[in-house]
Amino acid sequence: MEGEQQSSGILRSMDAEQLREHAHKMVDFIADYYKTIESFPVLSQVQPGYLEKLLPDSAPDYPETLEHVLNDVQEKILPGVTHWQSPNYFAYFPSNSSIAGFLGEMLSAGFNIVGFSWITSPAATELETIVLDWLAKALKLPHDFHSTGQGGGVIQGTASEAVLVVLLAARDKILRTVGKDALPKLVTYASDQTHSSLLKACQIGGLNPELCRSLKTDASTNYALSPEVFSEAVSRDIASGLIPFFLCATVGTTSSTAIDPLPELGKIAKVKNIWFHVDAAYAGSACLCPEYQHHLNGVEEADSFNMNAHKWLLTNFDCSLLWVKDRSALIQSLSTNPEYLKNKASQGNMVIDYKDWQIPLGRRFRSLKLWMVMRLYGLEGLRNHTRNHINLAAYFEDLVGQDPRFKVVTPRTFSLVCFQLLPPANTEDTNKLNRDLLDSVNSTGSVFITHTVLSGQFILRFAVGAPLTEQRHVDTAWRILQEKATALLGSL
Repeated sequence: MEGEQQSSGILRSMDAEQLREHAHKMVDFIADYYKTIESFPVLSQVQPGYLEKLLPDSAPDYPETLEHVLNDVQEKILPGVTHWQSPNYFAYFPSNSSIAGFLGEMLSAGFNIVGFSWITSPAATELETIVLDWLAKALKLPHDFHSTGQGGGVIQGTASEAVLVVLLAARDKILRTVGKDALPKLVTYASDQTHSSLLKACQIGGLNPELCRSLKTDASTNYALSPEVFSEAVSRDIASGLIPFFLCATVGTTSSTAIDPLPELGKIAKVKNIWFHVDAAYAGSACLCPEYQHHLNGVEEADSFNMNAHKWLLTNFDCSLLWVKDRSALIQSLSTNPEYLKNKASQGNMVIDYKDWQIPLGRRFRSLKLWMVMRLYGLEGLRNHTRNHINLAAYFEDLVGQDPRFKVVTPRTFSLVCFQLLPPANTEDTNKLNRDLLDSVNSTGSVFITHTVLSGQFILRFAVGAPLTEQRHVDTAWRILQEKATALLGSL
């Protein structure tokens, strides 16, 4: 029977030789994809519901060949893919992949462990602790954030998960002091530029949505949170009998990469006993470079710090890095200890069980890919990776500055340029003009950019960060922007 199965070519659940044969084909397919990635429209041009028309309405009863499946990927799936790794992708923020990240992901998939506690795979827990300490040292985070201090690092899925777990830890910590009945009085603070994941965390955490303060910013501070505005809000709330407990500051906001003043905000938070979280999801990678490290000055005042290795550090999604100063706050909030998970190492407090540092129980061996990225590129290789993108963004900023029809809206700090097409004298609708320019550029399929709104103005964002992007791709994007601008202005 076994011989019949082999001769018929049926794919078994896991067979070493079949894996070798099929994985080679898959690697070839992926390598060919990257070789031809520039030929695809960056932004998928399909219409909603396109795939339903192309695929059968029920699963196959009998096995199909890998060749058949890959043909469908080529013909039916790829048209519906927006190519985040395309060198012509300048939207949102980057989501880097790399050979090292891919190899680490492959190895993790091969082992397929579920490493929720130390005993379920000691290497998974210990490697995670080690690589997070490596990066804490490279970022010059205070010793409290290291595993040898009172805190330590953990890999979350996304920055949204990171802010949620520290918000819950902060919530429970303050409620242990003021009593659980005080939950409706708890106040969180952030600027109006803070990522929307904080508001979602507040919703999940059962906080009063009216007490999630979104503090106004403007161009006078380059959209950074003013310490005076924060301090006044805290004083007002205390006077009203409310309980300030959580502040989220950002190093590199989504809209414009604004940098909140960490030292000043941190000092206020400390005096008022407010948990201080720093979100550097995007810009944290750049802060590995000595010339950008000063943007983390004041992180010593923080209770938690987060950056996404999967954004700009050549580590495939998902890999969000969170450090806390006091791991006991996290564990007290998130720990469960059912009988079926008990073991000597955990009961004896000899090990870290990362299940108690996160929302789900199960967790993948994500530290493998981060470890491989750090070893195969080295810190200096990673620094040069971000420097290259920052230089390309500075080059694009210069191009914008040379065309009087455009203006740069906020100062460029990292690899994001915020800019606008200026309307001619006979029209004032700047927002419509820039919205039309965005649609016109993205409809070409040759480049993909996104937008934001600052002070009521519709602003175009050009984020350099795809691993394959070179100067020629920036030149092409700028040429398309100029051509579409010329056509739009000519039609007015």
